[in-house]
Amino acid sequence: MHIPQKYKFIVQLGKALHTYGVPSYKSQVYLNEIAEKKGIKGSFMDTPTWINYVFYEEDDHTYNYVECVPPGELNLGALSKIVEITNNVLSNKISFAEAKQAIENIKTAPLGYGKLTELFAFMTSAGAFSIILDTSWVSSLLAFLLGAVVYGITLLAQKSSYVRSTLESLVAFTVTIITGLLALKFEQINISMTILASIIVFIPGLSITTALEEITSRSLVSGTAKLFDALVSLFKQFFGVVLGLAVLSSFVDLKPNDVVNDVPNWIDYFAIILLALSLLPVFKVRPKDLLFCVIAGFASYYTTTLFDFTGILISIFIGTLVAVSCSKLFSKITKSPELVYLVPGIVMLVPGSKAFIGLSSVFLNAGNTYSNMGEQILYIFMGIIGGLIFSGSFIDRKNSPVSNMK
Repeated sequence: MHIPQKYKFIVQLGKALHTYGVPSYKSQVYLNEIAEKKGIKGSFMDTPTWINYVFYEEDDHTYNYVECVPPGELNLGALSKIVEITNNVLSNKISFAEAKQAIENIKTAPLGYGKLTELFAFMTSAGAFSIILDTSWVSSLLAFLLGAVVYGITLLAQKSSYVRSTLESLVAFTVTIITGLLALKFEQINISMTILASIIVFIPGLSITTALEEITSRSLVSGTAKLFDALVSLFKQFFGVVLGLAVLSSFVDLKPNDVVNDVPNWIDYFAIILLALSLLPVFKVRPKDLLFCVIAGFASYYTTTLFDFTGILISIFIGTLVAVSCSKLFSKITKSPELVYLVPGIVMLVPGSKAFIGLSSVFLNAGNTYSNMGEQILYIFMGIIGGLIFSGSFIDRKNSPVSNMK
C-alpha cells in the first residue's frame, strides 16, 4: 500500500514502538503527540496483531492505513534507541526525515551481540540462576551445559516454522528428558531446579508485566490478549516439563534426588552479577545500560532476601518496589526507558520466591507439598502485581513525556 509522504514517519514510528514492546495505549498517546506537533490530525489504534491509522484531511476526507503485524520480540536496546529518537523529535533536535532514516537504520542494523556471545549468555544465565536457587555444583554445571542446548534449539527455530511454533514446549521437554536421565546417574542433580534454571530465559515475566499495565490502564482488548498469550506461553513450558516427566516415568523409576547444597553462600554474590551480565545479550540491552541493570537486579534480589523473614508475599512486594524505584531513577539519569532496568529487577525476584520449588513434589510423587506449590506461585504473582500497582507503574501517564516510556 502506498503511504503519502507526510504520513510515513507516523506509520513507521508506530510499527517500531509496537515491535519493540511499548504498551499499546502508550504508543497511541505518543503517536498523537507526534502528529499534533507535525500539524496532522489522526487517530491511532495498536493491538497485539494489527495496527490502524486514520488521518483526517481537508474536506472531510480521511486516509486509512491498516496492517497486520506479528507480536514483536524483546529487544530492549532497539526500544531504547526508538525512545531517544522520539524524544529528539519532540524537542525539535532532529527533523522528521532524519528520524525516519534513524528508525530505518535500527531495522537494518544487526540485532544482538553475535552467536558466540549469545551462546555464552544462555549458558551463563542458566548456570548462575541454578547457583542462586541453592542447588549443587553438579546441578549448576548441568544447567550451564543445558543452556547451550536451549540456545541451539532457539537457533533452529529461526530456520524452521515447525520448531518455532513448538519452541517453548520443545525446549522444556528436551531439558527435562536430559536432566531426568542424568539424574539417574548423578545423585547431586536437583531435577526441578535444573529444569527451571535451563529455561529461565523463556519465563514470560515481561509479557505479563506489560499485559497487566495495559489492563490497569483500561486498554482492555490489547492487555487481555497479551496476558492470555503470556499465560499460554507459560502453559507450553509446563506442558513440556510434564510430558518429559511422564515419558521418563514410563521407562524408569524417576524420583527426586536428596541433593545437598555444596555451593558456598558467598558464591551467590558472583552468581547475581553473572546473571545480570548475561541478560545483556539475551535481552539485547545496550552496553551503556549494563552497569545500572546489574545494580537494579542486585538491589531487588537482596532486598527480597533481606525481608525473607516476612514471607514470600511481603518480601516479593518490597523487592518489586525496589526494582521499580531503581528503574525510575536510572531512567531519569540515562534517559533510557524504565523497562530496560525493570526487566533485570523483576527477573531477579524469581529465585528469591522459589516459585517453582514445588515442581518435583507434584510430578515426582514427593508427597504433601503439592498445595504449597500453588500457594507459592500465587504469592509470587500477588507480590509482583501488588508492588507494580503501589509503585505507580500502572498509572495512566497520558500527559507524561515520552522519556517515561516503558
